[in-house]
Amino acid sequence: MSASVVAPVPFPDDLRGQFIPDELLVGLFETSLTGFVLYLPIRGGDGTIVDFGLGLLNAAAQQLLSLPARPTQTYRQLYPDTSQNGVFEFYRCVFESGVPAQYKFNYQHHGLDTYFQLSARRVGEGLVVSLADMASEERTAMATARQKLAHSEARASSINAELATANEELAVANEELQAANEEIRATNDTLFLAQVVLQDFNQELEARVADRTARLQAAQSEAERERMRLDRFFRQVPAAICILDGPNLVFELVNPAYQALFPGRRLEGRPLLQALPELTNHAVWQSLQRVYQTGESSAESSILVPVARYEGQPLEHLYFDYVQQARYNEHGQVDGVLVFAFEVTEQVLAKQRNDALQVQALAAAQQLVRQRETLYQVFEQTPASVAILRGPDHRVEYLNPGYQALLQGRELLGKPLAEVLPETEELGFVALLDQVYRTGEPFVGVEMPFQPRDATGARLPEAYYTFTYQAHRENGVTVGVSSFAFNVTEQVLARQQTAALQKEVQHRDVQLQDLFEQAPVAIAVLRGPELVVELANSVVCALWGHTRDEVLGKPLLDAMPELRGQGFETLLERVMATGVPYVAQEKPAQLPRNGEFKTVFLNFVYQPLRDAQGRITGIAAVATDVSEQVAARQRLALANAELQAANEAVSVRNNELASTNQQLLRTNQDLDNFVYAASHDLKQPVNNLAGLFQEVRLVTAFTDPEEEATLLPMVDEALRQLSGTIDDLATVGQVQRLPELPAETVALEEITQELLQTLQPQVQAARARVTTDFSSRPTITYARASLRTILLNLLSNSLKYADPSRPCRVHLSVWVQEGRPVLLVEDNGLGFDVQRHRGELFHLFRRFHDHTEGTGVGL
Repeated sequence: MSASVVAPVPFPDDLRGQFIPDELLVGLFETSLTGFVLYLPIRGGDGTIVDFGLGLLNAAAQQLLSLPARPTQTYRQLYPDTSQNGVFEFYRCVFESGVPAQYKFNYQHHGLDTYFQLSARRVGEGLVVSLADMASEERTAMATARQKLAHSEARASSINAELATANEELAVANEELQAANEEIRATNDTLFLAQVVLQDFNQELEARVADRTARLQAAQSEAERERMRLDRFFRQVPAAICILDGPNLVFELVNPAYQALFPGRRLEGRPLLQALPELTNHAVWQSLQRVYQTGESSAESSILVPVARYEGQPLEHLYFDYVQQARYNEHGQVDGVLVFAFEVTEQVLAKQRNDALQVQALAAAQQLVRQRETLYQVFEQTPASVAILRGPDHRVEYLNPGYQALLQGRELLGKPLAEVLPETEELGFVALLDQVYRTGEPFVGVEMPFQPRDATGARLPEAYYTFTYQAHRENGVTVGVSSFAFNVTEQVLARQQTAALQKEVQHRDVQLQDLFEQAPVAIAVLRGPELVVELANSVVCALWGHTRDEVLGKPLLDAMPELRGQGFETLLERVMATGVPYVAQEKPAQLPRNGEFKTVFLNFVYQPLRDAQGRITGIAAVATDVSEQVAARQRLALANAELQAANEAVSVRNNELASTNQQLLRTNQDLDNFVYAASHDLKQPVNNLAGLFQEVRLVTAFTDPEEEATLLPMVDEALRQLSGTIDDLATVGQVQRLPELPAETVALEEITQELLQTLQPQVQAARARVTTDFSSRPTITYARASLRTILLNLLSNSLKYADPSRPCRVHLSVWVQEGRPVLLVEDNGLGFDVQRHRGELFHLFRRFHDHTEGTGVGL
């Protein structure tokens, strides 16, 4: 993923007349082959942007994203994984900063695996986003990378063939040298010609070795880039992945998502039971052992693993979905296990809580129905007189048939008690009601006489009543008085008990009604053979997609005809016929949502209801919507499949890289062997050549003394240079074959002074003055022998190539760049053309000044 800022392009003033901005905007939006989306920010309670609404998509964006022009869902509802790929954060930054920017990312969700290029710009209070599918370009880049790798392999093969040819040419050269030795005894001219031929051949050989070395280095760099790209993929994949190596299952690789499961524990490089000892004898450990021993993959869903996230902390009960897969070596043997894991603790606990709530809700619903029926029977059929008076004027809000019978047909509902029963005020009952309403304290009258009048005003026979005036409260505030009156002419105490029971039943009815309405699950009661909807709380109405008025009092299948043909009528008929409850898990149903039918997954129970004789009179339905859980499980299955495919691709690519690395290692070994063999095989012919020249010098007499004085020193010098070159070549081969030396702390001033003592004759000859400045890093950690060789070659070059027209000056210093020390050696010597020879500095046998001795091997 990458983001970049783009500079806005101003619209020329001379075009504004020909292209009206509003019409130009609509035309560009409708005709563009690039997808355009208009986003509207959605802010949280603290004012921060928490989501974006999709205001409008042009035709290209609709086709690219498979969405309508104006989706009803928000951006994060459509793409919940957006916080992982960084796109949502990119949108929010562009909107808040007002700076246009671009963003490129790989999208691997909803069945897609493609690359998108985004360009975003804030316009007013909205965000305009242009998006393009870059999958073809990325695949072209991958194909190019594979072609480069194949080309590198072909070049390595070609280099091997050229090395074989070089070996044959070297053998031919040795034969030519032997023939030249025989011809030298006959003539000095032929010997000199052979020397020239040998020098030309050596130069050609050096050029070939340098060229092949450069090509091998390029191939190696290409292979390393491919390896790093695979490593980034492994570390960025959102699944928790680890690689366990060997029979002890040592953590060989752990990606960040896997380490995040155990943030306080060290995993890499440790055996599984040492890093996580609590897994000893656990099913996870046992399945890993089976996978390693048999090579058969293992997968588990929602398995409980007691494990600590931090070292030394108490164990937590965590649930995981995981896949364990065997890893094979090049011989087809199992040498490790790959683990793909997802923590699903929250999902499992949520399901457990949901199951418990369903059981509780079913029991509460059954209790609610029973108590509601009891309340109804008690209030309507009791011989006691019950009334509820509301407000300070005691308006009659409710009265049962027993209370109405006392009043000889008078209409009381909705009227003040003192108005319709003035005798209650005369006898002091209204004053008692005022006292109860004002203080909230109940009043109980025992065997108090009451003589009402009939409709003509005549007094009726006196009767004795025991009654209770109780403050009626709603939300803790007194809003009226409830009255329970009993005729105690014959049985006072019995009627007092009935009045108290009536009051309690009424209170419980209100509570049960509240519980039914506020229950967190969907509850409905269906009565009779036609399953008429008798009760339906707000949750079940929202689940059905209908209002309470649309379903109450109607047969279920008439109120909701969309249920026909989905199998629900068969299930309901079976429960009514057999009396056996039916329990469903994740049953799909087509229900109305926002004007259209959508598939909803339900967990529900159909519980038969029976009367006092045991006859089935209806069904209680309790349901919960589990669509989100089902969708989450489906997404998890899709992610597992994608991870499996990615793992197979990584395995294939690892095998290819391993093969390439083996070929490069063999090529490097062959080059080292060639340099080593060439230097040693040439040493003996040169020694033989020197001996032959000595013999020729002893047995040959020159007729011209001046010719002898000229040719013999030239031959000696040529042999000496040839021997020195072979010695330097042998030194290079030995250095490359030496094992890597251990690093140690080296004092720079001390090792510099030690080398200057060794080079004292050269220092004096060049009239040199050497200064140092190691204050920024007096000591460094390095292999001492290697550092001594580097400094010796640099200092000796400064002295060797000093400018004879002025005293030599050399300065050594160190500075720190990005936390790493940098060594600098400066001198005022002859120098060279940097632009011309920059790429030739460290080539074997390359020199820029020939007035001094040297072979060009030191650097």
